[in-house]
Amino acid sequence: MKKRIFIVCLLALLPLSLMAQEQETAGSEAKETKSRSHVFTGFSGGMMLHGGYLFSDDPTKVFSNTGLGSWDYVKGLPKSGFCYGLGGSLRAHLINHIHLGAEGFVSTMPLMHTGSNVRTGWGGVLCDFYGNWGKVRPMIGMTIGGGSMKRLYVPDQTEVEVPAGAQTDSTTTIYNSSYVKTPFFLLDPYVGMEISLGNHMALLIRIDYMLPFNIHNTGLAEIGKQVTWDHFVTPSGPRFYIGLMFGKMKR
Repeated sequence: MKKRIFIVCLLALLPLSLMAQEQETAGSEAKETKSRSHVFTGFSGGMMLHGGYLFSDDPTKVFSNTGLGSWDYVKGLPKSGFCYGLGGSLRAHLINHIHLGAEGFVSTMPLMHTGSNVRTGWGGVLCDFYGNWGKVRPMIGMTIGGGSMKRLYVPDQTEVEVPAGAQTDSTTTIYNSSYVKTPFFLLDPYVGMEISLGNHMALLIRIDYMLPFNIHNTGLAEIGKQVTWDHFVTPSGPRFYIGLMFGKMKR
């Protein structure tokens, strides 16, 4: 009789034990999920348009062509101008204060109204820190990566003066157009802010100043003097970005 009572009591306590075990497991899983949610707090991605002003200290760094002509002609070529372009980025939000992701852009700087231009394409890994001031999130960060600068020079005259003593005939036409591609490594510091438009969309405004670097480029024109900025690739300057980001913007 005592054995039966003991077995009945044991069977009665078994469901309570199982319930306690399930509650403990659920509590542990909830804590783990909550811990993960504190680290990964969202994600976003989108497109941005930009405009900017790029400049160089010397036209020979803008037009990489050793046969542009006399120095008097070269020094009259433009060494600065406006640029425009677009690109996009993908980001993970960490601890509700860090963006970590990747981005890529293309930017074009037209020159001389002849088809000449400097076109820059770049991409890299971004990391920034942001605050939360209501619907506004100010940020400061940097992109590290690489790209290339493609320089197309088309002269304002399709026919150039033939140097004295050149072996040509009356039907010869000399064209002085050129195309040069310069790869580079970049650091791109930026500041900006996001304005929340809901839980899944935000307006992004950003200003950067890209710093492209390369080894000494012997392809740059050296007409009467040495190029002085051996490692800094120009033209370069500030750009202003505006775009929309979509994703999980809030926890």
